[in-house]
Amino acid sequence: MSPDSLTASPAVTKTERTQARARATRNRRFLVLGSRIVLLLAVIGLWEWLARTAVIDPFNFSMPSKIWEQIRTWVVDGTAQGSLWEQIWYTLYEALLGWVIGVIAGVLLGIALGRIRFAADVLGPYIKVLNALPRIVLAPIFLIWFGLGPASKVASAVVLVFFPVFFNAFQGAREVDRNLVANSRILGASNRQVTFQVVIPSATSWIFTSLHVSFGFALIGAIVGEYIGATKGLGLLVAASQGTFNAAGVYAAMVILAVVALLAEGLLTFLEKRLFRWKPADADSPR
Repeated sequence: MSPDSLTASPAVTKTERTQARARATRNRRFLVLGSRIVLLLAVIGLWEWLARTAVIDPFNFSMPSKIWEQIRTWVVDGTAQGSLWEQIWYTLYEALLGWVIGVIAGVLLGIALGRIRFAADVLGPYIKVLNALPRIVLAPIFLIWFGLGPASKVASAVVLVFFPVFFNAFQGAREVDRNLVANSRILGASNRQVTFQVVIPSATSWIFTSLHVSFGFALIGAIVGEYIGATKGLGLLVAASQGTFNAAGVYAAMVILAVVALLAEGLLTFLEKRLFRWKPADADSPR
């Protein structure tokens, strides 16, 4: 065997292993995606069959074909409140605005209390009491305060988003490696520099974890507010469909909401992967 072949062998082996890992990852991704599609089709098919054979009451549970027909009708002919796209945008606008305000407030207060122990000791009990309140019941109060417009729905979204973001930001600020803080202070960093160059970057992964959950809360806040009282929005579609005993309309609005939530989740996941390329792969991923 020539010396050249001995030199090339480890490189070839490493390349083959890399390609094998890439194939395994790709195959697993396709397997997971295929399994999800099969499961979804199975649930839809079973639901349709149970409704058509009257095993479940089609009046109360509707069926996928009627739900699809309702969505198609809304897309083509619009709703009683206007076009479907207008209702989606109205709800999305309220949820996005409430989400942004809640995230900013939660991050700022969470980082501040995580850095300032005296403020955390003073405000901690009050925040815990507010967090213990059933915040959904605040929606009627906001409706009285702000009226039927988007402000009451934005307020409902804010109170639902604020607390998960706050607690994650607070915990992230508290979990910063003390050695990093000590070393930065030895190098002459001020409190402001430590906060912005050490604490906030370290807490970013904690904050992003809460963003995935909090946008769903923002949608819930907007929908609940619209359901109680509104002039437009998907929550109003749910309320109107319920008032006319249109089960297909209720489920159709829920399907649209689910699609919006999944798209938002996909966008957040994409941004997180772009921002955290340095993070190692998950422990359960193929190696």
